[in-house]
Amino acid sequence: MTELIGTIADLRTRLVPGRPRVVVMTMGALHEGHLQLMRAAREWAAGQALEDAELVVTIFVNPLQFNNADDLARYPRTLESDVAMCAAAGVDVVFAPTAHEMYPNGDPMVTVDPGALGDVLEGSSRPGHFRGMLTVVNRLLMITTPTAAMFGEKDYQQLTLIRQMVRDLLIPVEIVAVPTVREPDGLAMSSRNRRLSESGRAGAVAVPQALAMVKAGSTPEEAAAWLAEQPAIEQVDYLVVRSTDLSANVSHGPARVLVAAVVDGVRLLDNEDVTIGDRT
Repeated sequence: MTELIGTIADLRTRLVPGRPRVVVMTMGALHEGHLQLMRAAREWAAGQALEDAELVVTIFVNPLQFNNADDLARYPRTLESDVAMCAAAGVDVVFAPTAHEMYPNGDPMVTVDPGALGDVLEGSSRPGHFRGMLTVVNRLLMITTPTAAMFGEKDYQQLTLIRQMVRDLLIPVEIVAVPTVREPDGLAMSSRNRRLSESGRAGAVAVPQALAMVKAGSTPEEAAAWLAEQPAIEQVDYLVVRSTDLSANVSHGPARVLVAAVVDGVRLLDNEDVTIGDRT
């Protein structure tokens, strides 16, 4: 039976010291992509011969990672249905704290600095986002003390920064990446997709199509120009090819192509792995 817990004290009382544990961190509004993270958590535990591992899902809309108050207010909150989905997926514990529970003294004075990677791509458009994200992920790792934590590749820059934080701060947890889950037409699943209009949702498929263009040999500039011309696309923030650790632009070999575009006022992110030839 899935237990819903709202306080740190109650969660620490509930969790068995020393028992293996896998955590899936979410902001709620759960969808098939989140369920895949939960399934992947069980599969990872079984692969590690940790059949007795507990599965913990956290649901918390973190105010620290929103630099737009309106965006924070509009983020979908569907706790009742989220808990039902977790129960159907066999989750052991759902931890759903309030903002006051997580930050009883208001915004913390000590936060996690993402470094230079936190200021580019998403960080350039959303100042402070990654500082807030890393701060809450670090806090949730300390609260849940997991053996492993599952994160989707859809938010690839987030995943990269979390891996770096864990390495740099010597946090004893394995970060496990899970491939992006897509709709039948290719659109990456996201809680924000439910804010799209019918026409916006239909046109949003241009975002993964632009990535496919790069995989097929187009330059990022060509794909970005094509994407900007599509009727549903209000803005293309970036479409770039970076090294797999996002540290540099690359012209040859294994890489990651990343895109951020706006549809119906909703910011959509996507990325794909790609092997590129010499573009010089």
